[in-house]
Amino acid sequence: MPPDLNAVRSYLLALQDSICDVLEREDGTARFKEDAWTRAEGGGGRSRVLSEGAVFEKAGVGFSHVSGACLPPSATASRPELAGKPFHALGVSLVIHPRNPFVPTSHMNVRFFQAGDTWWFGGGFDLTPYYGFEEDCAHWHRTAQAATGEHYPRFKKWCDDYFYLKHRAEPRGVGGVFFDDFNAPGFAQSFALMRAVGDAFVPAYLPIVQKRRATPQGDRERDFQLYRRGRYVEFNLVWDRGTHFGLQSGGRTESILMSLPPLAAWRYDWKPDPGTPEARLYDVFLKPRNWADESNH
Repeated sequence: MPPDLNAVRSYLLALQDSICDVLEREDGTARFKEDAWTRAEGGGGRSRVLSEGAVFEKAGVGFSHVSGACLPPSATASRPELAGKPFHALGVSLVIHPRNPFVPTSHMNVRFFQAGDTWWFGGGFDLTPYYGFEEDCAHWHRTAQAATGEHYPRFKKWCDDYFYLKHRAEPRGVGGVFFDDFNAPGFAQSFALMRAVGDAFVPAYLPIVQKRRATPQGDRERDFQLYRRGRYVEFNLVWDRGTHFGLQSGGRTESILMSLPPLAAWRYDWKPDPGTPEARLYDVFLKPRNWADESNH
């Protein structure tokens, strides 16, 4: 069957609504502010940001549907045959920066591209803890595994490889699943996989938030959270293809950069002291592991 652009658009708009509703209820105090925007070259979107909440220091959940006469370079680097083709790009992208350092930052993105007669889906979600818990990582990955089924081993490795700061020789977090250029099973099955990933985000993340949001913390944990958030900024600005695509395609800068944390910090050549909780992040969690197979259910 041919791609159904309207079905994809309807799903993505509903996904944005449902995730925003869940996050507002969980936070209990803050509300999302929405900016609806249009793009001169074609399309637009609605950006929603929740700021200074009780649980979420910043959460951005954006929908966009942009179109144009010519794909930008970031979208054709691996597909040179599509250079110069008209395109549609639809997606929901979110990043959540919690207030408590014991709650991980999380990211999710699901998207659909159509260029000429060629189309594909992409997306995934990944988790970035500051102070990790094995059972949280195992839950996150088991939920991802249930959503992606037979594709999980490949999508997990893809995620590990993609969310990697080459200039630091360091992963961004504990990964999850990531995929791109997905169309082989046909439109219906490919769309179903994208929906499965989008629908799995809340069940993967919300239990972790609820378990860790009230963990006692102080200046030390906050300082480490801000330092590690600096890595998040580095990845998004230096390596993330979605950021590059948005900026190169003339997208709305505020919406593209709403994934960045409200506060972050950098220290020159800092290393955690051996044996500290901060060192444990590097020693235990920033290493590839088969989290879904861990026995701590």
